[in-house]
Amino acid sequence: MRLFKGAESWWDLPAGSANTIADVPGVRVGHVTHCEGPARTGVTSILPHDGDLFRQPVPAGLAVLNGFGKSAGLMQLAELGRIETPILLTNTFGVAACTTALIRHAVAQNPQIGRSLPTVNPLVLECNDGRVSDIQALAVTETMGSDAIAAAAGEFAQGTVGAGTGMRTFGFAGAIGSASRCVSLPSGRSHVLGALVLSNFGRPGDLRLLGRRVDIPKPQRADPHDKGSVIIVYATDAPLDARQLSRIARRGGAALGRLGSYWGDQSGDVALAFSTANRLSIDGEMETIERLAEAKLDRFLLAAVEAAEEAVLNGLWHARPVTGYDGLRLPVLSDQLLPHTA
Repeated sequence: MRLFKGAESWWDLPAGSANTIADVPGVRVGHVTHCEGPARTGVTSILPHDGDLFRQPVPAGLAVLNGFGKSAGLMQLAELGRIETPILLTNTFGVAACTTALIRHAVAQNPQIGRSLPTVNPLVLECNDGRVSDIQALAVTETMGSDAIAAAAGEFAQGTVGAGTGMRTFGFAGAIGSASRCVSLPSGRSHVLGALVLSNFGRPGDLRLLGRRVDIPKPQRADPHDKGSVIIVYATDAPLDARQLSRIARRGGAALGRLGSYWGDQSGDVALAFSTANRLSIDGEMETIERLAEAKLDRFLLAAVEAAEEAVLNGLWHARPVTGYDGLRLPVLSDQLLPHTA
């Protein structure tokens, strides 16, 4: 689905059928949204496949573009180049609860984890929704993390849902957004690369749409700095190894720059990428895997930039107005752009 008429001509690569990360076969996304009392927050899950991720991890790469963040599991991911749990996205103070949820999920599938089996590396990434949600309420619970995993499906909502509920991007509401790109190889083979973005960054007034500054009023209580954070998760069915996936992840920075961000001092900007093509194993001695030739990676790098850029815009477009716990009301970008896109 495309948001604007004629949008296909804006990009070099075609989108997948749903234009989401779930265009990658087997990838599923789930949300839990929590808006009670002073809380405007939630959890979003990303599952690379339906199997046991602890016993069949997927290769993954990481790019810490700006390290102002409190995520869990990134150090081991960088060292081993694999993901062995679902990925949970949440707010900064929800990392501990979501970590526990992932540990319990893994132990339920493999009761000997931490005993006769190695410990598990739970992967939780965060952005600070404290300008909208009262983050001191510690509203994110272990149950919410578990429920987000259980809710994962091929079709999912975008905008001010799940982890994106209380986020603010360029001064506007939200959000969680997703997009995908199809990449054809000279041999005739084709693959999909999808992005899901938890967007919480950007200085009001700096937003660029296709490289041009958007002439819209600055939102209420505009912050003069680019701070907040952004998490970019890429998935692909192309056979890429951990090093190649790290190259994919680094291209998320180009997408943020095209949108108008400069990765401000207090912005934690993290991107990771995984491939579903080669499930690894904690058992056995030798593994033989297929890997894309390095010279054929270029189109995937372009796909990473386009998918992440459009994912942020999709999240903003689908967002709904949010009133924060202290009365701050976040407008939505679609109200500003709709007269120009009809």
